[in-house]
Amino acid sequence: MKIELFVPCFVDQLYPETAFNTIKLLEKAGCEVFYNSAQTCCGQPAYNAGYWEQAKETGTKFLSDFSETDYIVAPSASCVGMVKNGFSDLFTNTIVHNKCRNIQSNIFELSDFLVNVLKRDYFGAELDGKAVYHDSCSGLRECKIKEEPRLLLSKVHGLEMVEMKDTDMCCGFGGTFSVKFDAISSAMAEQKVNNALEQGAEYVISTDLSCLMHLQGYIDKNNIPLKTMHLADVLANGWLEY
Repeated sequence: MKIELFVPCFVDQLYPETAFNTIKLLEKAGCEVFYNSAQTCCGQPAYNAGYWEQAKETGTKFLSDFSETDYIVAPSASCVGMVKNGFSDLFTNTIVHNKCRNIQSNIFELSDFLVNVLKRDYFGAELDGKAVYHDSCSGLRECKIKEEPRLLLSKVHGLEMVEMKDTDMCCGFGGTFSVKFDAISSAMAEQKVNNALEQGAEYVISTDLSCLMHLQGYIDKNNIPLKTMHLADVLANGWLEY
């Protein structure tokens, strides 16, 4: 099965190892992974800020960088959610309407693709410790992902998963929200981190690195013994060989 890999700009610039681990997981599952190095952003920052014309320009390039026929997989529920939902606002009844709909049908967040398309939930990963899973707003509400990452994490050797209070509440990042409303954003991160600590967690795991960056910033600033990890990095951890 051929897979087109979508690496969001956030992952590309700040967390490239997560992109490489995504490739490792897909290849271990038997996929042939293709990466178009000309790809850039999906247009979400401009879209969320209300600059829809600029978002449409970026989104048009996205549609030209990916095919209509292959599966497209990304380690980011946020960006997948933008394509699946935001693109409908930008491209309905336009010249690329049909291509947009086909791509929307074929793009998947990583855990969704592994569990629901490939029917794979075990990768031989190992990670010792106790962890909580953070449901990102985009993963839960836009991509409808909840059980998929939990199923994958339940198969990681040595990892004890526990549920924290208000796991489905926002972490406070929200893109430019964290800049415009710094005090509120920090308070939301504090609440999320405290909920994880109440469960004795050593790790906070999620499908979205934007959430994890925000939480890790609060954790580091306050010297809290807690670490954030992306789902792909957990699933690729502890392999004896690749």
